[in-house]
Amino acid sequence: MDNLWILYALTAALTLATSDALTKKALSGRSEYAIAWLRLVATVPVLVPVLMVSPVPQIKPAFYTAVGLSIPLEIVAVLFYVKALKLSPLSLTLPFLSLTPVFLLVIPVLVLGESITPVAAVGVILVAAGGYCLNAGERGSGWFGPVKAIVRERGSMYMIAVALIYSVTSTLGKQAVESSSPLFFGAVYYLALTAVFAPIAFVKSGGEIRDCLAGRVPIAILFAGLLYGVMVCAHMIGISLTQVACLISVKRLSLIIGVVYGCWFFHEGGMRTRLLGTCLMVSGVVLIVLFQT
Repeated sequence: MDNLWILYALTAALTLATSDALTKKALSGRSEYAIAWLRLVATVPVLVPVLMVSPVPQIKPAFYTAVGLSIPLEIVAVLFYVKALKLSPLSLTLPFLSLTPVFLLVIPVLVLGESITPVAAVGVILVAAGGYCLNAGERGSGWFGPVKAIVRERGSMYMIAVALIYSVTSTLGKQAVESSSPLFFGAVYYLALTAVFAPIAFVKSGGEIRDCLAGRVPIAILFAGLLYGVMVCAHMIGISLTQVACLISVKRLSLIIGVVYGCWFFHEGGMRTRLLGTCLMVSGVVLIVLFQT
């Protein structure tokens, strides 16, 4: 039972990757604002029962500060995330989420002068090499072709921004969990995010949400939201059973699953190089989170 957290981490990885693939399917011809909010709404049937059965913990003041600061950033991240899924192939966008631990590692080094372990440094190099491999098809335009391709690919740029935002919200989230409890925080956070995001989505979707609520909600986004809710619960339970670094290392397998989904279900090309790039990035993440935390 000591390794039960692995099951929760794998569950989080599979449900997140599947939710992303279903979200991409639902985005076809639809507003990203509507789909982003509907995915959050569809988590409610999962998160409300969790909140009702979870004991209310002793809440410290830092909880409210962390949640209050995180939600505006999370709204931007959600929009960028969905825009990335809409604009670009899964196999080119999802792997860039592996940059979050790199940002968490590099920013303190640059700003605070903190040191980096040799093994974690290798991890950073692997992540960079993986990002290069993802766009290796652009090699014909020179050695910097893959780097230029990242800049041209708007979805990749959006996902890099998401990874940067997550490097901030993950720190705030850890503070919120320590000031309450994992399941309580997860349920409250995403329910609050759904409520705060609602007016933005209604204004920006151009009436599309009203049409969906009238009975034309894409089935794909309903399942995407339910799976996302399961992911949140699995993630939070897993965190309570092991170190965050260990859980995140296993959960990052979602990136590999996402690349496979992109190639199989959306017929995205270059599976070999993109899968290689993703594996390099995930390997780098594992080295960073295990040897620098």
